[in-house]
Amino acid sequence: MTSMYDQGLDKTQANHAALTPLTFLERAAFVYPDRLSVVHGAQRFTWKETYARCRRLASALAALGVGKNDTVSAMLPNTPPMYEAHFGVPMCGGVLNALNTRLDGETIAFMLTHSNAKVLITDGEFAPVVEKALSLMDRGPIVIDVDDPAFDGGKRLGAIEYEDFLAGGDPEYAWRAPADEWDAIALNYTSGTTGDPKGVVYHHRGAHLNAISNILNWGMPHHAVYLWTLPMFHCNGWCFPWTVAERAGVNVCLRRVEAKAALDAIRDNKVTHMCGAPIVYSLLVNAPEDLLKGIAHKIAGQVAGASPPASIIEGTERIGIELTHVYGLTEVYGPASVCSKQEEWASMPIGDRAERNGRQGVRTPLQDALIVLDPETMQPVPWDGETMGEIMFRGNIAMKGYLKNPAATAKAFEGGWFHTGDLAVTQADGYVKIRDRSKDIIISGGENISSIEVEEALYRHPAVMTAAVVAQPDPKWGETPRAYVELKPGAAVTEDELRAFCRQHVAGFKVPKAIVFGDVPKTSTGKIQKFALREQAKSASAIE
Repeated sequence: MTSMYDQGLDKTQANHAALTPLTFLERAAFVYPDRLSVVHGAQRFTWKETYARCRRLASALAALGVGKNDTVSAMLPNTPPMYEAHFGVPMCGGVLNALNTRLDGETIAFMLTHSNAKVLITDGEFAPVVEKALSLMDRGPIVIDVDDPAFDGGKRLGAIEYEDFLAGGDPEYAWRAPADEWDAIALNYTSGTTGDPKGVVYHHRGAHLNAISNILNWGMPHHAVYLWTLPMFHCNGWCFPWTVAERAGVNVCLRRVEAKAALDAIRDNKVTHMCGAPIVYSLLVNAPEDLLKGIAHKIAGQVAGASPPASIIEGTERIGIELTHVYGLTEVYGPASVCSKQEEWASMPIGDRAERNGRQGVRTPLQDALIVLDPETMQPVPWDGETMGEIMFRGNIAMKGYLKNPAATAKAFEGGWFHTGDLAVTQADGYVKIRDRSKDIIISGGENISSIEVEEALYRHPAVMTAAVVAQPDPKWGETPRAYVELKPGAAVTEDELRAFCRQHVAGFKVPKAIVFGDVPKTSTGKIQKFALREQAKSASAIE
């Protein structure tokens, strides 16, 4: 029997529209046409101008034959064309594939081929890598070159430059929202450290909701000034290109993350918000004092990845940045959990405050669920802070799945949850705390050692800027911890001194058997490349 609440109460054009973040740009241009939208060096655009440029891009792409579900790849730094691609590509029905600019030609070729990229928009700086990638393809995409005024050099690989391409587009192009909010809006590839990268497909609904969730999660005000320290190729900048449009804020582009450039941008533009890995904030707090002069306003910063050590929290507080710790993966559009702060934490000693703020926390406002489950039984672990399980997510802010890989998609969503592969505990207050990636747990003499716990101990030492701990083979114990440590500029500590320091904070069997000093390899987003360190540890152990 049909309920009275269903009789004649159907979805119509008048009462239902597909969710899409594209409407944020349209509204910003309508309500705040003359407000500043994008800053890049000497370039300045208003929301009216950005909207027109995005429509030109969509129109010009459509003229090339780009339509629904056609892939448009972008090999670009954080510059206006990259921002515009987040709107212009889906405005004509296309799917934006933002490429990691630190990858090699072989990997880029794989991604362009796997995604059937129809068009590639690329910056001159990356011409050598892109040229290599194109040489490896039987049939490459149409190439559009970007001549960024902030970069000298490079080689054109295509037949047209980006600004000329835009000039041929219609600033009044009649773009349409997707007919179905489940339509793909973006494609992001995982790192592929254990085989070919997997293509993570985002939908319009998830992008819309996560963009709004960012605002609710952070209490982000209208006209926020956002500094692009986080690469837009990384989970589409955690959906912040769309978030900033909804807030009619200012996008301060940063082609390369360097201390002087970032601090100058913060000072000159009165930046209010920024995101990044701990290494980004470490770069700022360890900058020479003269670079920090003139920055007197408060800045909200989101940090993801490893828990920020007490030294980073202290340092950011000193220069006026208030950190919020978030956690997520490419498959959940970037951050999907947040360490929501409680008032009483503010009065705690720095060590206790760092411990509270360093947790992965609770679900973000528009994510449906975050839980730690026993991956075998799929039952929740007790809230004891000791029993480990796997972090899992469920909700609208989760990928459609992996492109052309139904088996991997089914495995990732097994049991009705997205499996992260991260091992964690649930603490007494319900906050989640990561113990390790499942592949990063060190099993020594039958005892499990959390590499993160050992890293946190190392980070407590005032000389340590970056620390990473992996397993090294051991003939007696099976595995033992091996630490890779990058010291702060001008700091000094010996291996024995650092090992003795660790013994004050962790059990003896958890203390690194070997400590290697030097630069710790990182990705372009600041994440430590543990896969590379694991290989080094295996090789070093064989020699030792």
